Amino acid sequence: MFIGMKRLIRIIFFIVAASIAAYSCSSTRVLKDGEYMLADNKITVTNDKEFDVEGLESYLRQLPNYYFIFRWNPFINVFNWQNGKGGPWDKFVKRIGVEPVVYESAKVEESIENISNRLEYLGYYGSKVEANLKLKKKRVFVHYDVTLGKRFPIKDMILTIPEGGTFASDYLADTSSMLFKPGDYLSEDILEKETVRSTAVMNRIGYYDFNKHHFFFEADTLSIPDTAILKMDIREYTRNETPDESTPIRKFFFKDVTISYPTTMQIREKVLRELNTVKPGDVYSTETVNNTYARLSALRMFSSVNVGITQVDTNLVNCNINLSQSKLQGFKVNLEASTNSTGLFGISPQLSYYHKNIFRGGEWLNLSFMGNFQFKFNDDIRSNEFGISGGLSFPRFLLLPYKYFKQAVPRTEVNLSYNYQNRPEYTRNIISTSYGYNGNVHNKFFYQVYPLQLNIVKLFDMDENFYKSMEKDPFFRNAYQNHFDLGLGGTLYYTTNPEATPKSTYHYARLQMDVAGNLLSAFNGLMNVDENGARMIWNTPYSQFVRGELTLGKTWIWDNKYKHALATRFVAGIGYAYGNSSALPFEKHFYAGGSNSMRGWQARTVGPGTAPMDNSFIIPNQTGDMRLEANVEYRFNLFWNFYGAAFIDAGNVWTLAHSDAEDSQQSQFRWSTFGKSIAANWGLGLRLDFDFLLLRLDLGLKVHDPAREQAWVAPDQWLKRNGYAIHFGVGYPF
Repeated sequence: MFIGMKRLIRIIFFIVAASIAAYSCSSTRVLKDGEYMLADNKITVTNDKEFDVEGLESYLRQLPNYYFIFRWNPFINVFNWQNGKGGPWDKFVKRIGVEPVVYESAKVEESIENISNRLEYLGYYGSKVEANLKLKKKRVFVHYDVTLGKRFPIKDMILTIPEGGTFASDYLADTSSMLFKPGDYLSEDILEKETVRSTAVMNRIGYYDFNKHHFFFEADTLSIPDTAILKMDIREYTRNETPDESTPIRKFFFKDVTISYPTTMQIREKVLRELNTVKPGDVYSTETVNNTYARLSALRMFSSVNVGITQVDTNLVNCNINLSQSKLQGFKVNLEASTNSTGLFGISPQLSYYHKNIFRGGEWLNLSFMGNFQFKFNDDIRSNEFGISGGLSFPRFLLLPYKYFKQAVPRTEVNLSYNYQNRPEYTRNIISTSYGYNGNVHNKFFYQVYPLQLNIVKLFDMDENFYKSMEKDPFFRNAYQNHFDLGLGGTLYYTTNPEATPKSTYHYARLQMDVAGNLLSAFNGLMNVDENGARMIWNTPYSQFVRGELTLGKTWIWDNKYKHALATRFVAGIGYAYGNSSALPFEKHFYAGGSNSMRGWQARTVGPGTAPMDNSFIIPNQTGDMRLEANVEYRFNLFWNFYGAAFIDAGNVWTLAHSDAEDSQQSQFRWSTFGKSIAANWGLGLRLDFDFLLLRLDLGLKVHDPAREQAWVAPDQWLKRNGYAIHFGVGYPF
């Protein structure tokens, strides 16, 4: 294990050392005389070590450049590569680099004022804020020393509420949920939060025109020293009105509800009425209004959903739902292509058709055709793959009425696909179907659950030499046999920004799981047994396994001028066969390499482990039971809609089970050889971004290839045979 980790450290050290060498230029060289780079801001509270200092950082008027690690941002150094001539070179490094933040003294004074005001808002009265500067090699370090002021605990509370009607009783019923009580410290912050909370509660139970400006506060800090007596009045007029404009605070009810949409839009009104939760005669509720908005938006049939509320009487409101039609059907095209120094080409086109209202009830139809073609020019060797799939999604959960779901209604979907693979070693047919549900919570947490997944795999025309190679390795043989999969699976996905092209920093997490064969195993006693002892259905062994894959990612986006971004991703996957199976089905194996993975390699050409290329396959097809991969990519604008990228990829796939094959130990995951088995590449990319379409070209160069006798690839070998790969794709790799 120790030796393996040392090798991994060597890989990391190599990459970091190369980066440091590239960005060794000073980060302040371009500063003018008298200018200083703002290197750091630090806030220290002198009289309370537990105070949340980070909460004050957003009130600083000038922030230093973003640092990635060890207070280092290499792109600041890149900016300083300028020669001062203002030519194309200077323009280029300005775009790929990050301009250092120039210190401004006026911003420090503004920051002091902001922090002081914030502390008073938090209930620290009479706080002192001082700024101390430290100069070092044209860098300024600003240290804000904060002495917190006096706080006043609430001794007593006096609450005044308008009498008459139902408001007083409804409000008092919620007072146990108030955010403050006697003994808590007085602050404008907590008072503001309570008015927002209380207003939301009252709006939810019918009080349409009630808002936070109906609250009036008065604090007495003189009657009893070092304490506060808080008076809280709820009045029948707001802070923007006079007592003459007061009106009773009443509960409101819905009167008329109308749904408007373009006449050209063919949709059954019954569907819209069932999704609408606003009913005439019901008590007004913001929750009901928001639920209607969420439900109708989830149909994805409308470019905009507007739910407007209009007061028409002393306690009546009308609800007007206005729907604007979006594009209901169209085509999507995706294309990936790659080649490497061996002359192997790969092309993967995909054409999809979608319709969001196929049966006039918000049903989604998706039809897709895909291909995957690998070949060499002037060579008869070919690998062809064709696939067709169809999916139908309904805006409901089984036969349950919409009333059981408050917000977006889960969708029920049925999928069917057929895949044909013709390789030099074999021909394979795969028929798949699934039934399940998908939906989201608050548009950040997305889920797909499939209680039924079925795959039927049949192999034909197996090459004799390939068949003989499988006889030597039972695990290999069991992965390439006819099989029948019946199980369940699903995907859970969380993101802080669900937009297709986020404009600010975000992170995400995705978990995929598949389990097969457990239900069928309960009927083993009724099944026939093949020569290997496996239970069969329709004269075909069924598979039994569990498979999971976790993806974590974060993308930092900064510098709106040149749109700099740093994207990171980590992938970990593992599969395990048990019971009726001794190996994972081949289609459930993990692989690495390709336009969205290790870009120094083509798809399915990395690993497993340190094993050499498997000669059983004429066209490489390297897979494993386990996958680990990490990716880092820096993105920056070059000019117009052209963007550049620099990236590093590292990872591999491994097998878990030992076999009699010659390279079994090399392909297995072992801590002792972990570092040695990590493949690594770096590369450069070019993107053409039209917002609605992004075309991508990547050149990946191998740095560490575990399959080679000399794993480290010297720079003079990067552009030679088996040293690089070129990829074309649509969209970002991750």
